[in-house]
Amino acid sequence: MAPNFDLGVGSLLCAEDNCIFDNNDDDDETLEEEFVLPPYYLRTNGTRSRRNRTPCGGCGDGERFPFVSDECLTGMVEKETHHVPVDGYLSKLQNGELDVGARRDAVDWIGKVSAHFSFGPLSTYLAVNYLDRFLSAYDLPKGKAWTMQLLAVACMALAAKLEETEVPLSLDLQVGGSKFVFEARTIERMELLVLTTLGWRMQAVTPFSFIDHCLRKIQDDEIAVKTSLGRSIHLVLNIIQGIDFLEFKPSEIAAAVAISVAGEAQPVDPEKAIPLLIQQLQMERVLKCIKLINGCGCGSAKDSRASMSEPRSPSGVLDVTCLSYKSNDTAVGSCANSSSHHNSSDAAKRRRLNRPCEVEL
Repeated sequence: MAPNFDLGVGSLLCAEDNCIFDNNDDDDETLEEEFVLPPYYLRTNGTRSRRNRTPCGGCGDGERFPFVSDECLTGMVEKETHHVPVDGYLSKLQNGELDVGARRDAVDWIGKVSAHFSFGPLSTYLAVNYLDRFLSAYDLPKGKAWTMQLLAVACMALAAKLEETEVPLSLDLQVGGSKFVFEARTIERMELLVLTTLGWRMQAVTPFSFIDHCLRKIQDDEIAVKTSLGRSIHLVLNIIQGIDFLEFKPSEIAAAVAISVAGEAQPVDPEKAIPLLIQQLQMERVLKCIKLINGCGCGSAKDSRASMSEPRSPSGVLDVTCLSYKSNDTAVGSCANSSSHHNSSDAAKRRRLNRPCEVEL
């Protein structure tokens, strides 16, 4: 059985978890209004209802993205820099100051868990986003491999609590060949450290916030947009596995992905299309991102056109990406009830891809 790491995390979690709940009763309402995830979410285990938000997103539930006003689009572009890693993070990964292999293993594990529980694409993206932002701002202890695994579990748990209608127990979440198994209280403490380190900015701006808008600016046909949306999700999920795209903002990735995917169905001149998508985009940066997409072999939608019809569900999206895994890698520890959770959850879940203007401002 994998070792259980319940002790010895005091130095890692230091004093953050001692001060976050020090607010008096009068501040509770203020906290809930200011933060996307109020402190009581840390005590949530098992199934919970999604917060009272209208789902959207065309990932199998039939919803479409709501109209994105110019004001809303401008607001998201202005705020997206608050939801990306700290400057210098990419260079630290490239020069070996941070362990790129450990990051790759953590992202790989997040993908396995997302596929196992049929989590939506946004949950997968957010978990990786939390992980990268945390690593860019907080120095994990050196020489302790289990700390990265604990971080990955906490990030996946937070993303699931924010986005999913059914959230596995903390122990059940640790599937996908986890090398270490952590108790619920240890995971909760790590969740709190992640929340405080990220400044409670959990409802992040992502490429999914812009992708539908960009596709509709390029393509006039509704069927083409719907098909391109599924392929774009596929491409974004592949992109986040590596580090090369960490230098780009979510809006830049969305524009580059939309142009790349739409260009498979009809010729698209990037230099003419970019100014039409989002006014604040920098031409040279989007062109660089497009070039990187075309040259990185990160799973072009064209490569899987034969096998990838427009996905009927988020789990369908994950199944056709390289986030799909052998079945013998998706069970570990106390997960006897995970398969029943997986089978029953598809009909109940309703997900969305970043409702515009719902990010914290």
